[in-house]
Amino acid sequence: MAHINFTKIKTKLVNDMNEASLNERDAKGQWQPRILPNNAPLYKWPPKPASIINWLFEHLRSLFPWKAFIMLIPICTWFFLTPDLIVMKTFEIEWITIVFIRNIILLTIIAGGLHLLFYIRKAQGTKYKYNEKWPDKSRRFLFGDQTRDNVFWSIASGCSVWTFFEVITYWLFANNKIGFLNWSDSPVYFTLLYFAIDPIRQLHFDLTHRLLHWKPLYKLAHYLHHKNTNFGPWSGLSMHPIEHLIYFSGVVLHWVLLSHPLHALWHLQNASFTAPIGHSGFENMEIIGRFKIKGPGDYHHYLHHRYFECNYGTPELPFDSWFGTFNDGSVKAHKDMRKKRKQIHG
Repeated sequence: MAHINFTKIKTKLVNDMNEASLNERDAKGQWQPRILPNNAPLYKWPPKPASIINWLFEHLRSLFPWKAFIMLIPICTWFFLTPDLIVMKTFEIEWITIVFIRNIILLTIIAGGLHLLFYIRKAQGTKYKYNEKWPDKSRRFLFGDQTRDNVFWSIASGCSVWTFFEVITYWLFANNKIGFLNWSDSPVYFTLLYFAIDPIRQLHFDLTHRLLHWKPLYKLAHYLHHKNTNFGPWSGLSMHPIEHLIYFSGVVLHWVLLSHPLHALWHLQNASFTAPIGHSGFENMEIIGRFKIKGPGDYHHYLHHRYFECNYGTPELPFDSWFGTFNDGSVKAHKDMRKKRKQIHG
């Protein structure tokens, strides 16, 4: 019988709540959490039940509060902020505009809210911030300002492409062009599919992200997102229109898979809201005094922006480990990455 190492779990929890040496940074002003990213043990052979159970405990804990919060947003959006499906049988500027403006407002609340807290009010200074520097002001960004550049691409391109896919999908559902699943048809399948959207989208992100690092596509589109080596909340959806088309294309799954418009909405909002949250640049958010909550930042993805040739996906999926691109932020990983980049770029 598998032995669950509760002592290890407790130790990790204590370490996480007592982050060591908050001001310890390297010569370049980089800071990293004590508990480093770790690949999920789900794909290792032979399987280790104890490791899997320990990882599941940690993974479930990581869902709160951020993933749990954004899982509720689509439900509220569908019932209170979305036009009736009957109206969406024809393409009319009124309801399309409502969806577009709604998307801009929701993104602004999340990305703008995090930016206001961390980068305008600077509520916790650089505490738990991966890079001690603040958003850049240089000519390589539109308007000579990283934040303004990021806001422009997130709204002008990001919200437009997001709304495009959402409008097409609603029209297909409204006109019975694709399968329509009601809650009453199969409550179990309906619920399981809702919870499966996040890992499905992670898979799509991992595979398409690798595609975007193909040299021609990188030079054409993905370079724009990677100008943000020191990212902030608005950097998450700051992409070239071509990349937005690829990034949001995962919702096409619902054009062939039996589902409900709510599933498609959750798919799109998952892509839209996890981006600014994961790109916040802060490992933890302080609430009152020294009390903090995990997240919103994603150190695993921060390492990708720092080094480019690593961590294309998420720790929950095995591809980075299989392809030798996983970087856990350890001393050895940093050393190996610098050596690799020197070989590639000279």
